[in-house]
Amino acid sequence: MKRTLALSTDFFQGRRNQFIKYLKPNSIAIFHSGDIFHKSADANFSFYQNPDTFYLSGIDQEETILILFPDAPNPLWREVLFVRETSEHIKVWEGFKYTIEEAKTISGIANVNWNKSAESILKTMMHHAEHVYVNLNEHDRASYDGDYMDLRKLRSIKRDFPTHKYERSAPILGSLRMAKTDEEIVVMQKAANITTETFVRLLKEMKNFKSEHEVEAFILYEFHKNQAIQAYNSIIASGQNSCILHYNDNNRPLVKGEILLMDFGCSYSNYASDLSRTIPVGGKFSTRQKQIYNATLDVFKAAKEIANTNFTLTEWNNEGKKIMEQKLIEIGLLNKDEVKNQDPNNPLYKKYFPHGLGHFLGLDVHDVGNHYVKMPVNSVITNEPGIYIWSENLGVRIENDLVVTSKGVIDLMESCPIEADEIEDLMN
Repeated sequence: MKRTLALSTDFFQGRRNQFIKYLKPNSIAIFHSGDIFHKSADANFSFYQNPDTFYLSGIDQEETILILFPDAPNPLWREVLFVRETSEHIKVWEGFKYTIEEAKTISGIANVNWNKSAESILKTMMHHAEHVYVNLNEHDRASYDGDYMDLRKLRSIKRDFPTHKYERSAPILGSLRMAKTDEEIVVMQKAANITTETFVRLLKEMKNFKSEHEVEAFILYEFHKNQAIQAYNSIIASGQNSCILHYNDNNRPLVKGEILLMDFGCSYSNYASDLSRTIPVGGKFSTRQKQIYNATLDVFKAAKEIANTNFTLTEWNNEGKKIMEQKLIEIGLLNKDEVKNQDPNNPLYKKYFPHGLGHFLGLDVHDVGNHYVKMPVNSVITNEPGIYIWSENLGVRIENDLVVTSKGVIDLMESCPIEADEIEDLMN
């Protein structure tokens, strides 16, 4: 089943119009869908559309190809979309696929074809182009060394057309996707609302849950009930698991008196939300748990207060780390004199706060974007400080999603309970 589509045809047309403004004269840009990855035996992982292909077309289906050639001598070539041809056999075994007319309506592209004709049409178009823009994964944190559709097709095109000049689409799209349109923010607010409402319901039901996996099951149920899916594997981490940053086993029994750190978010109409909250399993924080929780919350509030378009994401992260360092000194986890004499390349705060303050958010949870240019108006970031004390089996993380403006931020999760007393009241 396709995910809910909440964006308009005008949005996708507008994104293409913005993208082609950055192309060199006589350029062709090629985009492919995400892969269907093999799992085992005859099973595959669920399909996930390439976010850039979705961003420019609205098509959320495998074997999709988008070609943009704004200076094409043939007007029919300026925007061409190829989708998988369906059949009665495919309908019976896999379900419905886009018709040509549906793909035209969603994308706003007049020239839509079955993808069996893509190779021959592209070869003809290539004869009239000088530059070829290819779209590879250039996320700073990407470490995947396998093959994927855009990379395979690049090798094929370069073999057939070695004398063309090859260019990169990723920097253009990374810049465009940093600044969200008003329409995107409406969709992201919906995703944030679903995640917030799930957390509120969860607090009221917590007394009925006996293990981490029951909590995760409740979250998935609430997401699916609201036509959303999880944007990433949920972290449901109790006790010492709360100190493991990307804990995903989610199978430990819940023990009264321990802490439960949860990091989860839904994807609605392909746009992600990202929430972290830490709660007491038995419904009441201990004195120590509340001290660490409130210290983390103080850092969250201070970092939220200073976020604006005068910062790059890296600069804002660095300011947040300074705030955290001072807070760790204040609560006695760090010694002021030792911090003063620390190795600047290995600061002491990393023992208790080993990750960054926040990241871009959008079609990807860790969304694309340049961390070294000023954050544009309507960029969306997460604010997620954490304090992790392994010796006490105590990890606390708090996270909301923020829209950055020139005058500060708009918190998409403003209504989500965040004060320790609020959380205890709802649990009891």
